[in-house]
Amino acid sequence: MLVKNAPILSHLHDGLTIEGYSRAAVQTCWRVNELKLLFDVGIQPWDFMGIPTAFITHSHLDHIAALPAYVSRRRLMKMDPPVIYLPDSAVDAAWDMLQTFRKLDRGAMPCELIGLLPGDEIKIGREYVVTALPTKHTIDSVGFVVHHRRHKLKPEYHELDGPSIKALKLAGKAITDETRIPIVAYTGDTSPKGLDDNPVFFEAKILISEMTFVAPEHRKEKIHKHGHMHVDDYRARQDRFQNELIIASHLSTRYNATQVKRFVAKALPDGIGGRLKLWI
Repeated sequence: MLVKNAPILSHLHDGLTIEGYSRAAVQTCWRVNELKLLFDVGIQPWDFMGIPTAFITHSHLDHIAALPAYVSRRRLMKMDPPVIYLPDSAVDAAWDMLQTFRKLDRGAMPCELIGLLPGDEIKIGREYVVTALPTKHTIDSVGFVVHHRRHKLKPEYHELDGPSIKALKLAGKAITDETRIPIVAYTGDTSPKGLDDNPVFFEAKILISEMTFVAPEHRKEKIHKHGHMHVDDYRARQDRFQNELIIASHLSTRYNATQVKRFVAKALPDGIGGRLKLWI
């Protein structure tokens, strides 16, 4: 039974479905269903609770407020407790929040909270790994990149037959090289430094980032001080984006959709080669 309790948008790109909703100071949540991953839980669409793993960029309310609902709903539906990754400095406070709701709700809040520092890696199954990257916001924050891991036989073993390769494996020999392809990157809230310090954000097949401000009169230095980006920051870096798809989200409530489209079209007439998608 499909229950629609929250606004979400959806976009399919190269076999990956990006779903979610993001508006500054309102709520942010993302799902990549094929990877079984959530990013941020500022709201909790009913359908999203089936994903058992969540990555939270930072602890501002519009990115974490629905954490108790996510945990509680999985318990109510007799699902396994979720595993939730978030900045290490936020773990204790997030746990306290869940325990406060446990007292209010009189229901358990079973989950595993795991703190992350920039550079930490989490394996997701055999094929994927998620890396936490340092971003620049007003509180501790991290962004994430999902890499697809591929293993190829080392060149020196290309001429060997199957039994010989099997024998090497049984002997504990490393016979493959690992390559990593960045397929999805998510910055969360950040100033441009979060992009500039992590070149992989520009390289991922799909980039989900923030474009909180778009009006020319909004001062860049103030925007950057508060850990956000302006459309002009995209324009200044448009030659660096190698992504196939760039999702610009987390727009300020100061603007309606018509204003956003007008300001962005003026700043980026070709939409970064047609690869920029406004999440409005």
